Amino acid sequence: MLAMALPLQPPFRPMLAKLARTIPEGDGWLFEPKWDGFRCVVFRDGDEIELASRNERPFTRYFPELLDPLRASLPERCVVDGEIVVPDRNGHGLDFDALLQRIHPAESRVRRLAAETPASYVAFDLLALGDDVLLDRPLAERREHLLAALHPAPPVYFTPASTDRAVAEKWFGRFEGAGLDGVVAKRLADPYQPDKRALVKVKHERTADCVVAGFRVHKDGKGVGSLLLGLYDDADQLHHVGVAASFTAAFRAELLAELEPLTHGAAEGHPWQDWAEWQHTELARKPGATSRWNAGKDLSWVPIRTAPTDGLVAEVTFGQLEKGRFRHGVSFVRWRPDKLPRECRYDQLDVAAPVPFHELVAGT
Repeated sequence: MLAMALPLQPPFRPMLAKLARTIPEGDGWLFEPKWDGFRCVVFRDGDEIELASRNERPFTRYFPELLDPLRASLPERCVVDGEIVVPDRNGHGLDFDALLQRIHPAESRVRRLAAETPASYVAFDLLALGDDVLLDRPLAERREHLLAALHPAPPVYFTPASTDRAVAEKWFGRFEGAGLDGVVAKRLADPYQPDKRALVKVKHERTADCVVAGFRVHKDGKGVGSLLLGLYDDADQLHHVGVAASFTAAFRAELLAELEPLTHGAAEGHPWQDWAEWQHTELARKPGATSRWNAGKDLSWVPIRTAPTDGLVAEVTFGQLEKGRFRHGVSFVRWRPDKLPRECRYDQLDVAAPVPFHELVAGT
């Protein structure tokens, strides 16, 4: 961590959030859009700046394009809580895939991507200013200090915030089209509580019927770790849209026993058979791709027999759809023996209209 004169006890680790299904009612709440990026605490001491993840993982080397803008926007000595995001190059909100690709060991690639897909920083809390640690101050006071002390200019922004629940409801619906996944509610009277689930996050949750086209074995080798999900497009091509995971040990074993008979001869004619070629093409949409976040993670998978009129269909919950695939919280609900795989199509999903990035940061 950056050596600073600021006291660092307790650690400047971010507050966390607990999930809710409805936006809180009543007085005393501050609402903000829930950004879909990398949570990042910025430490500044003069010209020195360090970016740290919520788990104190260093981010500084991955986002060199943010350092000078942060120097120009932040006070000389401060600690700021916020989010790193990458605006979509076409102006349609956020691009989380591009953000993931920024975490790369090669310096040359980091520099190239910094120019091709530059990041932005959205500030939403001030944890220290000069010699003053603000963790014990109420949010209302910290927010006042944040607005007075920072002078952001693109690509550094304040997050929109409102005490009006109707505004929060508008953001919740409209900003989904930009890749945001809900709203966050914070109590104006609360101090900053590192590592505590003192915030409330309200996220989208929907259901979809998906083709189950394969699975990955759990890391303990004793059952199914995740189910590979697919949806058909208008051209009757089956796309990999995500995975359902987080099963109990008993259900992992039950799934393996149920799916194993469907693996016999499944590779022949499978719609995702040629994954070796897909390693070099549309990695984000194919099940055999390496992980961009964890290069050592084994993403090999086992195909099961599937065809438009013969195969397994599962109902799952998901939080949002981004670029044709699920993001956040995909969970298995039940098997759908009454559904044919060919009925599992994108057109069952509601897709929010795109929202330009400049409207997100303006809160309009």
